[in-house]
Amino acid sequence: MRPDKYTGRKSDRTIPKDEYTPVKRPEGFGKYAVPVIGVAWSLFQLSVASWWILDTVTVRSVHLAFALLIVFLTYPAFRKSRPGVWRFLSRTDRITSLDWLLGLSAAAAASYITIDYMGIAGRQGSPIARDVIIGLTLIVLLLEATRRAIGPALPVIASCFCLYSFLGPYMPDFIASKGVSLNRFIGQMTMSTEGIYGIPLHVSASVVFLFVLFGAMLERAGAGQFFIKLAISLLGRFRGGPAKAAILGSALTGLFSGSSIANIVTTGTFTIPLMKRVGYPAKKAAAIEVAASTDGQLMPPIMGAAAFIIAEYVNVPYIEVVKAAAIPAFASYCALFYITHLEACKIGLKGMEKQDLPDFWPTLKQGAHFLIPLALLLYLLIVLRRSPEFSAFYAICVMAVIMILQPLIKSWRAGETMGPAFREGFGQLFEALANGAKNMVAVALATAAAGIIVGVVSMGLGGLVTEVIDYLSGGNIFLMLFITAIASLLLGMGLPTTATYIVMASLTARALVNVAELNGFFVPLMAAHLFCFYFGILADDTPPVGLAAYAASAIARSAPIPTGLQGFAYDLRTAVIPFMFVFNTDIILHDIDSWPLGFMIFAMTAIGACAFASATQGWFVARNRWYEALLLLLTTFIMMRPDLPARLLVGRDFNHHVMYFLGLGVMVGVYFLQRPRREPAR
Repeated sequence: MRPDKYTGRKSDRTIPKDEYTPVKRPEGFGKYAVPVIGVAWSLFQLSVASWWILDTVTVRSVHLAFALLIVFLTYPAFRKSRPGVWRFLSRTDRITSLDWLLGLSAAAAASYITIDYMGIAGRQGSPIARDVIIGLTLIVLLLEATRRAIGPALPVIASCFCLYSFLGPYMPDFIASKGVSLNRFIGQMTMSTEGIYGIPLHVSASVVFLFVLFGAMLERAGAGQFFIKLAISLLGRFRGGPAKAAILGSALTGLFSGSSIANIVTTGTFTIPLMKRVGYPAKKAAAIEVAASTDGQLMPPIMGAAAFIIAEYVNVPYIEVVKAAAIPAFASYCALFYITHLEACKIGLKGMEKQDLPDFWPTLKQGAHFLIPLALLLYLLIVLRRSPEFSAFYAICVMAVIMILQPLIKSWRAGETMGPAFREGFGQLFEALANGAKNMVAVALATAAAGIIVGVVSMGLGGLVTEVIDYLSGGNIFLMLFITAIASLLLGMGLPTTATYIVMASLTARALVNVAELNGFFVPLMAAHLFCFYFGILADDTPPVGLAAYAASAIARSAPIPTGLQGFAYDLRTAVIPFMFVFNTDIILHDIDSWPLGFMIFAMTAIGACAFASATQGWFVARNRWYEALLLLLTTFIMMRPDLPARLLVGRDFNHHVMYFLGLGVMVGVYFLQRPRREPAR
């Protein structure tokens, strides 16, 4: 029996909608309006990335205009039907005249900075009445579009920041500010690149769109199913094989997917039923998929769009972000592999039978063409050090050729006529271009709305935030990190991960560096940004909101809250890594260029993460006793902070990497303590 027969038939009842799935299902002309607009948006972005030379402000404004237009044509004002006159605002069977009016008005307001570019440039800081009216219209319609597409959390937070910018003089002393005039506010937000059209929207318009489009093309062509089958053929025979395959499949999907929910929908519909079939409880099967898919956003090169924004904020080449993020991401996945092994050991599972597994080489041969654009992308990014835009564009071109040729080759092998296959290939390409645009809507609006918060911070709030954080933490770096982590988790419950990162990085990243420096610590700016990013991602499976847990529990038919709690328990090994790399910058390879040393740091960090997983899961090779859990935590500390025990035991000038052997010795000691109690697989 083949693994895909375990999964059963897909149905709307068991498979959650993607977070970007359109709500309206119009008929007639409206049915084709949004796909055509989406394809036009995709073609515009591809043109800008290749041959069309436009000013960056023009690209940002047109990018936002397309996103706003699609939102108002796709999402009704209310998700649920309302009685009486309000029913008109919740219609999903057609695009109403009000939708068109709001969409076109929002697109025009977003394009105003391009339409009157020379005039706006000549009156910077002194907007006329028309500028103020159009600017206010853009802000209001942007917040409304964000509410429709993402939810109320981000618009509410952005609105609070807007109110604060005017009411600052009337606030309590410790958070009071000078306040701003309406003219300065509009000039900052809608007439410059310090607000809505700031760095986050620039990254969305120049880089992120291309990677999201590339992911949509891979998914439409069937790459997601190929990765899962390939992972099952490789890992299915090991203990808890389907769970390990889910992790590998999610990691591979995470290379091109910037969404944990999209990752779950792609991989979880195959892996969760398989995990349940071999013996995993429904809650744990869903939680493993949640943890694996959430961590997919940590995987370079995309990292949920954050890699490119971090590069802009920290002002380093993109490859430096990949370098810094590599060890934490891979160590986190290694620990998750280990957790699934521990769970299999607890239950007493064995691997799948050989006859139930797909053959590796035939599976690889069937989908090897999907690896070509991925290999090209990584080669251009990492080896040739080309820009992300350049690399993604050429990977998209190769993927487009593959999508057209794939049905043609199948028809040729089957001896069928080529006409229908040719139309099928171009039809798939058209759908991928439309889906890529639809998938970008939430990211574009999140970055634009977060730009409002960034703009308020840049108007003088930044120094105040540093003072408030220093006051709340009492100058204690550990308490400051804890406050930042909790704030990121709370914000992330209602915001997309990219928006959570932008907000927290704008408020706290520089403050973390400054306050740490005042207290005698050195925290690289890269570490501060990655810290905010990690805890923004972990919010995806943090109860009670964790959307990823709801998506996975719908497939596994488990309770969402317990699933989220179990997934968060698995993700504790990810939560400990940011605290460690803030103090041990070796983990993010800060000032480390030696490949052998880098591989050693990765191996030791992964072992430390696995030791932490064993301590928190209560199992190593047998059930932990209390003192064995403490020894495993000691191993984690030594592996992730070897510099501190080296200073305490030997001295500051001692090579702290030697302490890794002490950590290994402690872990080996725990192994021999537990070995007589080991239970065989059943």
